[in-house]
Amino acid sequence: MIDLKITHESWPLASTFRIARGSKSSAEVVHLTLMDHASGARGQAECVPYARYGETPQSVEAQIRSVAEALKGGITRQQLQPLLPRGAARNAVDCALWDLNAKRSGKAAYLEAGHRFLGTRQTYLTLSLADPQAMAEQARVHADHKELKMKVGGSDSDDAARIHAVRAAAPEARLIVDANEAWSHDNYTEMMRHCAQAHVSLVEQPLPAGEDEFLQTAPRPVPICADESAHCSRDLPDLLGKYDFVNIKLDKSGGLTEALAMQREARNLGFGIMVGCMVGTSLAMAPAMILAQDAEHVDLDGPLLMARDRQPPLPYTTNTIGPPPAQLWG
Repeated sequence: MIDLKITHESWPLASTFRIARGSKSSAEVVHLTLMDHASGARGQAECVPYARYGETPQSVEAQIRSVAEALKGGITRQQLQPLLPRGAARNAVDCALWDLNAKRSGKAAYLEAGHRFLGTRQTYLTLSLADPQAMAEQARVHADHKELKMKVGGSDSDDAARIHAVRAAAPEARLIVDANEAWSHDNYTEMMRHCAQAHVSLVEQPLPAGEDEFLQTAPRPVPICADESAHCSRDLPDLLGKYDFVNIKLDKSGGLTEALAMQREARNLGFGIMVGCMVGTSLAMAPAMILAQDAEHVDLDGPLLMARDRQPPLPYTTNTIGPPPAQLWG
């Protein structure tokens, strides 16, 4: 018999975090615990409901409760997939099942996923959207970080100034520019020119999802990564010729099971891989460390943006992130 415990938690951020669509001062997450009374094992996971996809903590909790009876009956991760749509709710259930299976069997989740071990990976640190001078100051404060990701999405002139200001403040950093769908057909070429001048390594989701056809013939002086346009495996064939990389996030794909399938399919189709996250605690990042083992870009910095983290946390250093402690997940 498996019981569920679902909790809506609010985790304060170290400072207000802003992107093109808005700002937040806390991470609103849903925490799920699965308790197996037969074995005494417990599995846990965290998901981040995202308003961009019409999700709220309440809607996500309702979706999780809709599969409560199936979970009590011993449903597997594979059987779960068609019962919930991709998104935060399925992510929480899927990743909690991964953790529960690991706790029951004593076999680490990464082994079940086909890895021999989990290595430490370098992670990006995200700079919140602000005026050019403020973003340059953020970059200077974090000058010891080797990889930075900057949010853009204001006016054309401000975004150009932001890109060059951050590059001047962090001349050696590997840099990603994330527009969060805020650019347009009219300013795309000019913005990409500035990115190329600033030696940006990757531009993430420059145009609104659904306007990808434009990228089929548009110049790409810097590689482009699909984020809001890439949710799960079935999205990938339509992105060929439009994007160079895909950003795999557990809350988009609906859990580690589909994310691993998406990663395999992306490689088969020739895409590069970025592993990203919503803003959450170390528990939300932990399953993504399995995906991060085979990714060119790792952006799992959610806990670095928070005032405090779940305990025990993932082991972060200035530039790296290590495997999760077994007490946390997996």
